[in-house]
Amino acid sequence: MKNKKVGIQVEAPQIDQVETLKVDQTEMPTVDQVEVLSVDQVDAPKADKVVQHKPVLLNEVLHFLAPQPGKVYVDVTLGGGGHTRAILTTQPDCKVIGMDWDESVIKTTGAALKAEFPDRFTPVWGNFSKINAALNKIGVKKVDGILADFGTSQMQIANTAGLSIFQDKFLDMRMSSAFFKVTAQEVLKTFSEKDLAKIFFEYGEERFGNRIARAIVETRYKTPLRTTKQLAELIESVVPGSKGSKIHPATRVFQALRIFVNKELENIQSFLANSIKVLAPDSRVVCISFHSLEDRIVKQFFREQSKFPLIKSEVLTPRVCTATEEELAINRSARSAKLRAMRFDI
Repeated sequence: MKNKKVGIQVEAPQIDQVETLKVDQTEMPTVDQVEVLSVDQVDAPKADKVVQHKPVLLNEVLHFLAPQPGKVYVDVTLGGGGHTRAILTTQPDCKVIGMDWDESVIKTTGAALKAEFPDRFTPVWGNFSKINAALNKIGVKKVDGILADFGTSQMQIANTAGLSIFQDKFLDMRMSSAFFKVTAQEVLKTFSEKDLAKIFFEYGEERFGNRIARAIVETRYKTPLRTTKQLAELIESVVPGSKGSKIHPATRVFQALRIFVNKELENIQSFLANSIKVLAPDSRVVCISFHSLEDRIVKQFFREQSKFPLIKSEVLTPRVCTATEEELAINRSARSAKLRAMRFDI
């Protein structure tokens, strides 16, 4: 369906037409108003269970989000909580809602932040693609800023079976079993050679997609592919190694399967469209992408919004923002991070 107001035109499936919701801004809810997942249902994590997480582009996030006193912000990809904690400590008079579709994140990171900032932080379990519905459930109609980090945190890699090439686990790859039912193993078991190759090309930009898909189909008739080690070794056996490359030859296929299983591009599209519904006047949206497919969607969305006559907006990053040499020296995860930001006056 053509989106007349949002104007997203990308390779991923199209989203439904969006209507801007005009409602009065509300105050941040207290904990007992939270219906998605109340804090008293979770326990604060023990220190030895917390995976160390370094948020990427932290200074840039704070610069473009520009948290202000008395305002409400949403981190729709809470993950390890580094960005949220920085927002709360940088601006001690603002409030933050931390969302994540991984319930374990809410039970660990969310509970820890709630204990640290009891009156200023609210954890919400939900899919960021439905940000408007999730906020509506806790009584929040408008927010002053939204942050989305589309990367996969070290916590998610450690806790989600199948995401790491170097951990021999079941090929699951679902960020949330509650939101997604089909595992990567089921995709490899049931999809045709043509469909597998299409996934590897479209979501992983893997030039050996056809060769890998053919090998998977041939192998599964003899031996079921169930673990990350099996898949990684199969890909290594059919893809020529790149001399001097530090990237594992299975990396792009693993990326493609993760994106497909979790419907990541479709979720980003829906998130961007639905974010418009919850933005207060003079608000900001900051997005961090980690590969060209994600960044292309964000870039095009911002470009289309800047041309939409009924919404006053300004692209704050005419050129994509990337990590400094200083950050890259201490955080290799930032090497492919790209930040774009936009200000809206709705």
